Amino acid sequence: MYALADVNAFYASCEKVFRPDLRGKPVAVLSNNDGCVIARSAEAKRLGIKMGMPWFQLRQMQLPEKLHIFSSNYELYASMSNRVMSHLEELAPRVEQYSIDEMFLDIRGIDNCIDFEDFGRQLREHVKNGTGLTIGVGMGISKTLAKSAQWGSKEWPQFHGVLALSPGNRQRTAKLLSLQPVGEVWGVGNRLTKKLHAMGITTALQLAQSHPAFIRRNFSVVLERTVRELNGEPCISLEEAPPPKQQIVCSRSFGERITTYDALRQAICQYAERAAEKLRGERQYCRHIAVFVKTSPFAVNETYYGNVASEKLMNPTRDTRDIIAAAVKSLDRIWLDGYRYAKAGVMLNDFTPTGVSQLNLFDEIQPRAHSEQLMKALDSINHSGLGKVWFAGRGIAPEWQMKREMLSPAYTTRWSELPVANIR
Repeated sequence: MYALADVNAFYASCEKVFRPDLRGKPVAVLSNNDGCVIARSAEAKRLGIKMGMPWFQLRQMQLPEKLHIFSSNYELYASMSNRVMSHLEELAPRVEQYSIDEMFLDIRGIDNCIDFEDFGRQLREHVKNGTGLTIGVGMGISKTLAKSAQWGSKEWPQFHGVLALSPGNRQRTAKLLSLQPVGEVWGVGNRLTKKLHAMGITTALQLAQSHPAFIRRNFSVVLERTVRELNGEPCISLEEAPPPKQQIVCSRSFGERITTYDALRQAICQYAERAAEKLRGERQYCRHIAVFVKTSPFAVNETYYGNVASEKLMNPTRDTRDIIAAAVKSLDRIWLDGYRYAKAGVMLNDFTPTGVSQLNLFDEIQPRAHSEQLMKALDSINHSGLGKVWFAGRGIAPEWQMKREMLSPAYTTRWSELPVANIR
């Protein structure tokens, strides 16, 4: 048996945890550069706030009550996600983090001690007491059924956020799958939904009753696996350790359009620095560094320009200096004057677990001395919470930084922004 724990309206809920005055109030969170709505509380949904609604349009709406708006605070969300994960690990023997607000749990044998749904209620209470966040819990004999159960726990209030599709209650499983639209099944996207509808498959139950060989022949082995999972045949195992990444991308849309080379070079340096830090976090080295730049495809009366260039290193590296140098060299090949750049990024590829490579006798490029010690010292300082150091190439306070005009404090990761309680 698997359980899926999902935090309700995660981003909006994180903003409410340290703001008791917002409980029961409508809250919405905006995307990068305060662009559009990416998260809503239940109260905001009742006001008719839609996902993807632009902030400029939302700002002009006349609402019956005040809508509390926040810029994306990813530092806070990641910290709260780790807290939820830690609390789930205290009660479940094995946990896999699926996304920032979803975690799979291995709950085999739990029913020898406690009923599945009673255990789900224990999980909810434990996470609520420890983090202030509310989770929904769905349980099933496969990951896909656990996902469907979690969908049902949100869809019908009578389950109070906990629903188990146990092997002994096939009637409940069939009933839920008959009510679940096929587009809500885990792994079935819009394109597959349209094709399934054309074949008369509109519910999860109809998909489950399809012959696996027919699905594989007309779709793919991935959808065949989904069919088997819906029938209680576990095909997707729990991954306690996530597989190593094959690529690292660090990119952002700019808060202001960039028109000068120096400003774009600063942005590329900053993204390369962050990508190198992620690479070391993965304990990997890379050989291939690519840079892309683009203008806005939606700008009126402006010619669109987008391009990418890359550098192949002779020796694998995770030294920030090497990655910045390669990124800037790539940028030099694709920079063009006269454009208003809206976005840029750095991509790292061709990973290896070691920095060792076979050098030629006459190679002039040698690995940097004491590189590992320097990068370790750099990361230690930046992760200490006492301050940060960075490479001068990224500038000090560039105007193109991402707009976050309604950013909440870093309640859990910065001493200077800890919430203050007044006792009267």
